[in-house]
Amino acid sequence: MKDLLGTIQSEIETFNAEAQLQVEKGNKAAGTRARKSALEISKLMKEFRKVSLEESKK
Repeated sequence: MKDLLGTIQSEIETFNAEAQLQVEKGNKAAGTRARKSALEISKLMKEFRKVSLEESKK
């Protein structure tokens, strides 16, 4: 669970950095990377929900 939380935090930081580059400098490649990171965050959140439910059943 701790590893998953660390991975989520890292991915959110990556998303923030890439999204800022897109907004501030109009960097199209950074936008692509931000969208990819957003998809990964979505997958990680689903995994977190699954793990969290399993933990609460113990």
